[in-house]
Formats: sequence, structure tokens, C-alpha cells
Amino acid sequence: MVAFWILAPIMVAAALGMLVVRKAVHAALLLAVVMMSLAVLYLALDAPFLFAVQIIVYTGAILMLFLFVVMLVGVDASDSVVETIRGHRFFTIVVGLAFGITLVLGIGQVSFGTAIGLDEANGEGNIPAIAKILFTRYVFAFEVTSALLITAALGAMVLAHRERLTPKPTQADLAAQRMRDYAEKGTHLGPLPPPGVFARHNSVDTPALLPDGTAAEASISRVLAARGTVKSVPEISEEIHELNEGGEES
Repeated sequence: MVAFWILAPIMVAAALGMLVVRKAVHAALLLAVVMMSLAVLYLALDAPFLFAVQIIVYTGAILMLFLFVVMLVGVDASDSVVETIRGHRFFTIVVGLAFGITLVLGIGQVSFGTAIGLDEANGEGNIPAIAKILFTRYVFAFEVTSALLITAALGAMVLAHRERLTPKPTQADLAAQRMRDYAEKGTHLGPLPPPGVFARHNSVDTPALLPDGTAAEASISRVLAARGTVKSVPEISEEIHELNEGGEES
């Protein structure tokens, strides 16, 4: 009960924070707090299997996958106040109030006290007891849930799939396109110069040098250039001087 009274306010605060934060990454981190707290409550209720599953599967795998996808793809944080569906806001308020009333009525009927029956339920072990319940009493609900998750995954694949309207370009087509770009726009035919200085650096923030000693702007990522974290030629002038002296001695 001590763990519950400590973690319950934290879980509620994190859950409410997910509703008010404006960035998806922050919402994912708050959801991680809720899941970790729930895992500790499972452990306090003598359910080590659920504790491990909550940490490894939900927090360590699924949630981190969401977090990485959000960080890689990015989410626009701007909010739109335009109501695209007529009556959408009204029905949203009605459904939210109905859900809130149902939640309050459900919590009001909960009786707080010491958990009863844990020793009997875990008499043969926590994992065998969970397996027995899942594949006997709740086997139908378990299989239906599995089918629902598979259906949701297939539906996401179908919705995200896009038919290719044009044939996939071959290597010869790409080469011909590079030649046309060179003839029309003067685009460089070869690949962009890689970062680094005469193979002495492999850092992506160090520009490559052209034969005249100037930095090749195309060798630096536009993101680094916008952030202003690119090393300038004066910063690496000493190393260039050492390289030139080593070439003369050899």
C-alpha cells in the first residue's frame, strides 16, 4: 500500500501531463513514467511476470519504438482550431463528459483495502497461474484480442501502402538523369564530397577541402550548417599545415 500511495499521484500527474504537453516526445516520456510506475505496482502485488513484461515489452520495446519514430519522423506541434467536421467539437465534449462520469462512478464504487487471495493465486507460481487463467477461463478473450491486434497491424499496412504510379527507375535511368541535370543545371555528376580533411578526420562537422584549400560546402549537412556547428577552415589550419609538412618531408 505504501508503494501505491507514493506512485499513484505520480501516475495521475504524468497522465494529466500527457493531455497538456504540446510536444509528442514529452507525451511519450510521460507515458513511460506511467508504465514504469505501473510495473512497480505489479511487483508490489507479487506479480513478477507482469512486472517484467511491463518493463521489457511495453516500456522497453513498444514505447521506445513510438519515441524513436516520433523523433525521426517529427510531428508538427502547431494546433489547428479549424473544425473540419461539422459538430465534431460538440460530440467530442459530450463523449468526454460521458467517459468522465463513467470513470468517476466506477472509481466511487471501489473499496480500498488489503489485497486478498494473492497467496492462493500464486500458490503454484505466478507464471503458471497467469498461463492457466489466460488459456482456460479467458482463452476466448485472449484469442479475440490477438486477432484484433493482427487486424490492426494489417489495416495499418493497407492504409499506409501507396501504389507506384510510375515504374521504378533503374541505374541507367538515374545515370541519364544525372547527365541531363548536368547539361541543364550544371549539377555535379559525381557524389557529394564526403566530410573530413584528407582522411585525417571522419567527423561530419569538418568540411572537405577543395584543391585550392577552400572548404567544400556540399560536404556538410545542411542541418549542421543551419545550427552553426560546422568547423571553419581556420580551426583546422594547423592540422592542414602539419599535413603539408608531412607530405614535403616524405
